[in-house]
Amino acid sequence: MKSITFNLRKVNQLLISMSFAVCMLVFLGIASIIGTILKQNEPYENYIIKFGQFWFGYFEKIGLYDVYHSVWFLIILLFLVISTTLCITKNTPTMLKDFLLFKDTLEEKSLKAFTHHLTLQNKRKINLSRIIQYLKHEKYKTKEKLKESGDILIVAKKGNYQRLGYILTHLGVVVICLGGLLDGNLVFKAQEMLGYKKIETLDIPASKVSEVSRLHINNASFRANMTLAEGASDNVAFVRMKDGYLVQELPFKVALTDFRILHYSTGMPKSFESDLVISDTDLSQDIKTTISVNHPFTYKGITIYQSDFQDGGTKLNIELISLLASKASQKIEGKIFEKVKLDKDQLTYEFNDFRKFNILHLKEGQKEKPRNVGPSVTYKIRNNSGQAREFISYQYAMPIDDRSFFVSGMRETPQEEFRYLKIPADNQGSIEGFMVFKSALQNKALIETISKDMANQSIDHDQEGVMKESFENSINKLMTLFAQGGFSNIAESIDKNIPASDKEKAIQTYLKIIDIASVELYKKQLKVSNIKFDQSSVMFIQDALNAYSDMFFYGSPYFFELTDYEQKEASGLQITKSPGQFWVYLGSLSLVLGIFSMIYLHERKLWLLIKSSGRVILAFSSNRKNLDFEREYKKVSGEISKIIQ
Repeated sequence: MKSITFNLRKVNQLLISMSFAVCMLVFLGIASIIGTILKQNEPYENYIIKFGQFWFGYFEKIGLYDVYHSVWFLIILLFLVISTTLCITKNTPTMLKDFLLFKDTLEEKSLKAFTHHLTLQNKRKINLSRIIQYLKHEKYKTKEKLKESGDILIVAKKGNYQRLGYILTHLGVVVICLGGLLDGNLVFKAQEMLGYKKIETLDIPASKVSEVSRLHINNASFRANMTLAEGASDNVAFVRMKDGYLVQELPFKVALTDFRILHYSTGMPKSFESDLVISDTDLSQDIKTTISVNHPFTYKGITIYQSDFQDGGTKLNIELISLLASKASQKIEGKIFEKVKLDKDQLTYEFNDFRKFNILHLKEGQKEKPRNVGPSVTYKIRNNSGQAREFISYQYAMPIDDRSFFVSGMRETPQEEFRYLKIPADNQGSIEGFMVFKSALQNKALIETISKDMANQSIDHDQEGVMKESFENSINKLMTLFAQGGFSNIAESIDKNIPASDKEKAIQTYLKIIDIASVELYKKQLKVSNIKFDQSSVMFIQDALNAYSDMFFYGSPYFFELTDYEQKEASGLQITKSPGQFWVYLGSLSLVLGIFSMIYLHERKLWLLIKSSGRVILAFSSNRKNLDFEREYKKVSGEISKIIQ
């Protein structure tokens, strides 16, 4: 029994020690830094991309992706609460007693033991009322005591509210930690450990989520998200947890009637707000309110914040332009978050996002301001085996290096950067000029005609025959190779057939022939299309050759052209129930007041013993002896000396 008592005493001493509390505060500070630097409650895919599979698993085990709700963080808060509470319990009675008590039992010997004391010899009758009046003028509280020996002791003190600062500071820490524990999902963690609740990991509608993954309408605290398209309503929100989510039931229904967003002249978002309607059976009529960033709405202890915005299912009109074959383009209609299957091509288009504004810096390293390049669509193209590539296509041609290009990017995985196909726009700002050029390159009969014409122009009449035919075949073969695979086909052919010493010369010759043949092809095709060839067409052909070559690495047989859209926006709402918020604010106020009291309030105590023999002993004390204390001691002792003498 004695050993148990001894161990409990040691544990108690550890808990109330300053070093233990400081350690807990240090751990809390480190955890808060991690929670601030590392974005919390992101989808696990984002963390895998950022840290890799190995470190992702390690960080997940120690709860770094949801620091403020992790078990170890809550344990730190709990120990800090226990430690600080024990300190308050132990020291508060003594401090309150000292706060109220005037120490009027000190004798002459004790007063002379003070570092700051002074002995005066009285020459005339002492005016006690004048001394007390002076001390009160200096904000001292005073008390007089007549001793049995006839001596008079005056006790004065001020600034003793500083002792309350200790209590307020420690109390503030306790209240803040308790507020954090209230918002720490302790109930859910207990239910999860006991098997009553489980995180849902499947991407299914909220209505199909089982009861084991739903949180009750009376859940004490939560931080959930809801996305509402214009005209939609819902009474559930989603709480992101680890690699899944929970469905939080709400005691009311939220409807979005209108979402508005204002933009700067550059196209960047300036402000956005949502018009909401709150429906509840407890209400005689619905509540209509508008929320915006930093202006939330609270009902039944649940606060609705405007957090972000996204697409709500924009309708898209699309033209798929064939790139690798001479096929007619086809028109399809899509909708964001929905799929369109092309049965003939065995491809599925999955539309993920639409952005009306895209702010890009088109000239790196130069001082040109970022500009809005117009709408874009992000989508995936999935083949019949289930493999998908992600694409982003911009509606309008954008200026790059003083020329205009239709831009579309592709990447194999989310970890990669987009690789862009840049198709030059023609003089009318359309993609039609490139399609005319592409058709010319893929027209075998036209290539043969151009090859023959170039051979006739290059070979003299005296050299006709085998040489002319050989040159014609070479041009035909070269242009056919390019038409079938771009510059990579040409490079492969050179590597196989040309000696290393002649490669550089061959490359220059082949490129020159391709340029000349491409100009002739384009001219002939333009005549068929009744389009005029001019000087700007030469630069256009160079860009078109590069774009044609890049098509073979684009990953799609079609170029995606957004012809029109009907935008539908959605508002991102954050819905929170935070009973600990009030206590955190209250604790913070207590902490500030406590720290203010301890730093800016200076405790002073003064004893004035007037002996019946005529001697006067003055003693001065403070819990913090600094320059201010020294100045006040000199001032007060000097004034009292003048009054007495």
